[in-house]
Amino acid sequence: MGTSVQVTPLCGVYNENPLSYLVSIDGFNFLIDCGWNDHFDPSLLQPLSRVASTVDAVLLSHPDTLHLGALPYAAKHLGLAAPVFSTEPVYRLGLLTMYDQYLSRKQVSEFDLFTLDDIDSAFQNVTRLTNAQHHHLTGKGEGIVISPHVAGHLLGGTVWKITKDGEDVIYAVDFNHRKEKHLNGINQSSFVRPAVLITDAYNALNNQPYRRQKDREFTETIKKTLRSQGNVLLPVDTAGRVLELLQILESCWNEESLPFPIYFLTYVASSTIDYVKSFLEWMSDAMAKSFETTRDNAFILKRVKLLVNKSELDNAPEGPKVVLASMASLEAGFSHDIFVEWATDAKNLVLFTERAQFGTLARMLQADPPPKAVKVTMSKRIPLVGEELIAYEEEQNRIKKEEALKASLIKEEELKASHGADVSMSDPLVIDTSNAKSLPDVAPRGGGCRDILIDGFTPPSTSVAPMFPFYENNSEWDDFGEVINPDDYVIKDEDMNQGAMLVGGDMDGKIDEASASLILDSRPSKVVSSELTVPVKCSLIYMDFEGRSDARSVKSILSHMAPLKLVLVHGTAEATEHLKQHCLKHVCPHVYAPQLEETIDVTSDLCAYKVQLSEKLMSNIIFKKLGENEIAWFDSDVGKTEDEMLTLLPCSTPAPPHKPILVGDLKMADFKQFLADNGVQVEFAGGALRCGEYVTIRKVGDASHKGGGAGSQQIVIEGPACEDYYKIREYLYSHFYLL
Repeated sequence: MGTSVQVTPLCGVYNENPLSYLVSIDGFNFLIDCGWNDHFDPSLLQPLSRVASTVDAVLLSHPDTLHLGALPYAAKHLGLAAPVFSTEPVYRLGLLTMYDQYLSRKQVSEFDLFTLDDIDSAFQNVTRLTNAQHHHLTGKGEGIVISPHVAGHLLGGTVWKITKDGEDVIYAVDFNHRKEKHLNGINQSSFVRPAVLITDAYNALNNQPYRRQKDREFTETIKKTLRSQGNVLLPVDTAGRVLELLQILESCWNEESLPFPIYFLTYVASSTIDYVKSFLEWMSDAMAKSFETTRDNAFILKRVKLLVNKSELDNAPEGPKVVLASMASLEAGFSHDIFVEWATDAKNLVLFTERAQFGTLARMLQADPPPKAVKVTMSKRIPLVGEELIAYEEEQNRIKKEEALKASLIKEEELKASHGADVSMSDPLVIDTSNAKSLPDVAPRGGGCRDILIDGFTPPSTSVAPMFPFYENNSEWDDFGEVINPDDYVIKDEDMNQGAMLVGGDMDGKIDEASASLILDSRPSKVVSSELTVPVKCSLIYMDFEGRSDARSVKSILSHMAPLKLVLVHGTAEATEHLKQHCLKHVCPHVYAPQLEETIDVTSDLCAYKVQLSEKLMSNIIFKKLGENEIAWFDSDVGKTEDEMLTLLPCSTPAPPHKPILVGDLKMADFKQFLADNGVQVEFAGGALRCGEYVTIRKVGDASHKGGGAGSQQIVIEGPACEDYYKIREYLYSHFYLL
């Protein structure tokens, strides 16, 4: 039977909510993505709370809040203790994203859903995998192999391939087939004919213009505002699509030598760019090649100034400027405050580059038509002074005294319990000090031993006198001296982090120095809030720079992948239903769109069995090398071992003959060069190879053109039975293996 696969959406179906899905493969539970939104509403995580303790592994696909924002909260409050897997950029940039989210909210509210320690705790045990690395699970997951592949949406973004018994389960959401300035697109050839494909319908109704046209419109719109003496605000994410926007602006400013300043403002701006500089191997081929030839790192930004505090922006020179500030939803962060300041000036522009999360201020402003005025809450954390500070200190002192009193009472109870367990008055070694007033000095004055009574000390029943701890130093020695264990001298990562914190450092590069000062600031403070009605007079424009494949491309890619079963998630009800109907007609007959917490069984219909090759059969098989694998044709009988496992045995009767099979893949361009090297006159003509004067070779039924390999591939050689025909056929056969 096939591998058992069940899919249960925990969030993000028939809507644009965060992504979180439980995928069970032969009883092993994967939580794929653990997202939250910028509202941080705990009610969204109720389905996750019901299954968190049963999760065996967590796979993270992208380093933004929608894909991993709930990880710290789930680890602390929901009992999610499973190992986590991601790529290195997803780990690093996801960590910075959560730091920025926490700091943005802590400055304007009494945010207590998770702390920086909770973020560190959730991320510290993440196993980082390289691109296309095959990681074999152990224990309960024995036999399952996971591997991350490039998704093309965000730096380090992942399409997860989960393989069990030769069947692939592919999780591909938010992928992009287009090459961009800093990212390659998805490699479609890695995902042909999977048993199950889980993908999203987010862009099933949207089509996009060509990238160059879109980039030009983007920069022209910004330059027009700046030349009209207006400011431009781009609400962006912390460490995701903002990287592409920075590259577009940096390139344009370098080409045209524009005088207007560009600022990138988040609590972790410097750390983000520092990390990104070291991730060139995860970026586009063009960036990697440029670094190899010129040693120029594209993220050494010469036109962009990195800021981690709004006061730095306030102190910047007057004049038109471009500011990329977090958060993209305008619910919190620097972008919220800047919008309130700039919205009342008609010369300014707020340029949205992604579809905002539902129910946020940014989504409201993206409506058609946009509102003429919006109500916002302005909050600020200020230090306590005067009577409030005195009252706070008195309350803290009272709490400390209560805690000290409780601790002393607990300690007394523990001492009484321990004395009651150890002391036995019938023990002859116990000295009753209640009646002992003085003891004669029996020792000579010149020295020697004397009895000492320590008032109030009751020795335990296992000792005959007061004892002090003694540790014997049994060092190992060899011919060269004392044996040294190198592990005793290794500085642990957590020790380095703590040391950096104590000296006001950057927490192993996780947080910028200015942001670290906010964490280390222990002054008593409070949050002051006020309601404002802001008239929206500035220009509001939305341009799609989300970096996701559009409707046309998604449909084409799904046809190429040709999955046996397809599961649709994350998209509006209209988009999900539209893509479902298209895929039923053009992709595969088994398309599912489950509801929230609905478990669907997408077990493969293939008849796959685990078998063991007997030693007798293996000794008679001749393997041939084909790429990284070895192949062979054999005939056998099916039997069973002593432990009831299926095994293949040599045939008891002569096997019937089989048709010869040529195994391999011929690339026409390579074969053309091979024939030319062997003195054959050859040229491409009408998609076929014209060899010599009479012979033609063409490829039909190519997997790349027939829905992902549904049909067989054939090489057809045409021509009269002449000397050239047989010579070229021999050359052709030499590129295959005959079974």
